[in-house]
Amino acid sequence: MRRRRFAFFLSLLSEVKRPARILDVGGTPEFWQLMGLSQLDDVRITILNLQAHPVTGPLFDSVAGDARDLRYADRSFDVVFSNSVIEHLGPHFSDQQLMAKEVERVGQRYFIQTPNRYFPLEPHFLVPGFQFMPVWMRTWMVSSFDVGWYKRIPDKTAARREVESVSLLGEKQLRILFPTADIYKEKLLGITKSFVAFGGWGKTSHRFTSHAG
Repeated sequence: MRRRRFAFFLSLLSEVKRPARILDVGGTPEFWQLMGLSQLDDVRITILNLQAHPVTGPLFDSVAGDARDLRYADRSFDVVFSNSVIEHLGPHFSDQQLMAKEVERVGQRYFIQTPNRYFPLEPHFLVPGFQFMPVWMRTWMVSSFDVGWYKRIPDKTAARREVESVSLLGEKQLRILFPTADIYKEKLLGITKSFVAFGGWGKTSHRFTSHAG
């Protein structure tokens, strides 16, 4: 599914004038290498995380920054890309709104993926319906067991902080964040598993709206 999504992204990217500058909010060089973009020599990818990570080769730059306050001028990048990050800004929708505004300000185009809150299996903790459980119950589970991708966090304060750091979005919320975006839907067994909000790509992008992966 991820490779199919990336093929869709590359089909959009093929229409962007070269050389292309991409800002990846919250990504890694390994992701782009795995998807084969390291074979291209006409793009430059700036990878932004809370802490900069070592990178090698001419394709990548790595910088420290905050998705809610991108320290770049308006329309500095041809594309702002982000994969499963906007749901990790904490429990406040206002933080997700800040990121969305910054993405639209800094990028001439954007491609923002996020899991669907209403998919039955929560994608981080891998427990069906985990996102709908009370915070105290989720905290107890994370502090008592290894849950999904998370090793047990014995300290309950730290466990609660981790639980509250993930705030999944539904389609309605995503459309509030990106009101002019098209929405690409990835489906598994007929249920939308994740969304991509993408905008600024021109009229040709509309043929992908509501695509079922």
